[in-house]
This record gives sequence, C-alpha cells and structure tokens, in this order.
Amino acid sequence: MADRRARVGIVDVARRAGVSVGTVSKALNGRGQLRDETRARVRAAAYELGFIPSAVAASLLTGRTYTVGLIMTDHHGRFSLPMLHGAEDALGWDETLAFVCDTRDDPIREQHYVRSLVRRRVDGIIVAGRRTEPRPPLAGVLPVPVVYAFARSADPADCSVVVDEGAGAVLAVEHLVRTGRRAIAHVTGPHGHASVQARVDGTVRALHAAGLDLLGEPWYGGWSEVWGRFAAAALIRTHPEVDAIFCGSDAIGRGVADGLRACGRRVPDDVALVGVDNWQPTAEGCQPPLTSVDLNLQQVGRTAGTLLLEAIQRGGAEPGPHVVPCRLVVRASSAPVGS
Repeated sequence: MADRRARVGIVDVARRAGVSVGTVSKALNGRGQLRDETRARVRAAAYELGFIPSAVAASLLTGRTYTVGLIMTDHHGRFSLPMLHGAEDALGWDETLAFVCDTRDDPIREQHYVRSLVRRRVDGIIVAGRRTEPRPPLAGVLPVPVVYAFARSADPADCSVVVDEGAGAVLAVEHLVRTGRRAIAHVTGPHGHASVQARVDGTVRALHAAGLDLLGEPWYGGWSEVWGRFAAAALIRTHPEVDAIFCGSDAIGRGVADGLRACGRRVPDDVALVGVDNWQPTAEGCQPPLTSVDLNLQQVGRTAGTLLLEAIQRGGAEPGPHVVPCRLVVRASSAPVGS
C-alpha cells in the first residue's frame, strides 16, 4: 500500500509556531489584534508544513462560501471569455471560485441559474453581457450583491462596469488624422445599436475637433465581412477621394480591406483602415494586419470582480456605472502617408 502522509491541521501549525490554535486562526484569516511578528511566524509555520486551510472552516468563520456566480449571455465566448479571465484574476486574490453559467440569451434559463446560484449560497453574482444596451436587472430581490459587466443594468442604482466606446472612436480618428488622413469615412454595424451610436458620435466629435467633417453619412449595415466588402465597393463609387475608413468592428474592417483590394486600392498606401474589437484572429488575419480599438474586456472583468469582492465585504455594491477606457493597438493597416 502506498504511503500516505497525514493531513496537516491547524493544531500542527500552532505547535510549530508556539502559539494557540485561536492565534493561528486569527493570523491566517487576517483577524484580531496580533503583532506583525506573530502573524509572520504563524504564516511561516503554515508554509513550512504545507498547511491548506479548510474551506468549510473558513466559511463557518466568515459566513462566506468563497464562491460567486458568473452569468454569461455570449455562448460564442467572444466577449464573455476575456471578461471571465479578468474576473478570475481579481477573484483569485481572494481565493474565490466562479460558477460559470451560460444563459444563451434565454430569460427562463437565466432565472433558473440565478435560483441555483442562490441555493448554493454564492457570495455574489457577475452578469456579463455581449451587447452594450441596458439590460433588465436580475429578477427579484437577491440576498447577494450583483455587478453587471459590459451590458449595464437598466436600473441606475445597480453597479455596472461599462466601456467608453465613444472615447475609443476618438482614439481611432485622432490616430488617422495624425497619419495624414483627411477624407475619413465610417462603415459600421446596425443602425440603432447602442455601440454603433456611441462610435458614430465619437467619430464625428473627433473629426470636428480636428476641423474636419465625416466623408458622407455613416454606412450602417451588419457586423460581417460580407457587409464590409459591399460597403467598400459602394464607398469607392460614391467617394473615390476617401483616404481612410474607420470600421465599426474588425470583421467589417477585414471585409473592407478585401473590398478595397478588389477595387484596386492599396491598404494603407491609398486608404488607411482602423477596426474595433482587437479580436486577434480577425485583426491579425487581415491583409495587412488591422489597427484596432481594444475594448479592454479583460479589464472590464477584472474591475467587475474587484467591485464584487468589495461589495461582498461591504454588504452592497457601489451603485452606478464604472467606466473602463479603450486602447488603440496599431498595426500595418494605418501606416502614415508616404511611409
């Protein structure tokens, strides 16, 4: 029979450190009034013995389960996975685990998951959306704090983490202007979509600040490469003077690049391109690689996780929107004129 080492307990740590069991508990849980040297001695003893605190004991002591629910609505993972990674970064510091639930945009499934998470006595819930339109808050009065990520709650009293997409559009246009472009068009997604409107507003605002006007009207369509190819051909016919296009997504940008190439226009020599999302397979698969506005989704998740932990400790989430900035990732598609 294989030799099995006995499980190290809190009594062993107390014996090694020369203190009481109660002192060990206080030192390892950050509670009580102890001298720094005592805490250090206890933690050193725990480390030397390989002591792993019991989650059950910690739960009885603190009233927490050290688990949270993460409700996703994006079954493709394009938006939710980066947010999940960011949330796990924040929760890991607290040794808190997440139960991940994919609602597939089904309200009934969402209600089922919420009830299941509450029955499992999670300490809190993060709701990660894939669209920026305000969404209905979770139904009912919940006994735990909730933080909404990317898609804000329609209730302004709820805690939501959102992206400043308008400022992201400003970054894109300012970059194009700095590279010497002056005839700038905008090809984007469906009219009325909250993200689309935020990006259009930011585009126009940045152009006016530079003393320029948008070339024609915004081109509204789908989020696909097919739409990008069609829009590029139509844009060249109506505005042959175009020297830059800010695209509402990387998929659109990749389609626009193909469409421009089919029309005999070179990217970036004749027309510079910038997209949105910084989705690596699409942006780097574009020819040439696509400059893109990164929505900082991992930071959105990290911020949501941090806010949830603070809410758990404080007893309630800080209300209102918490804004995460975008960043611009520059690639070959927007090289300066004459470079």
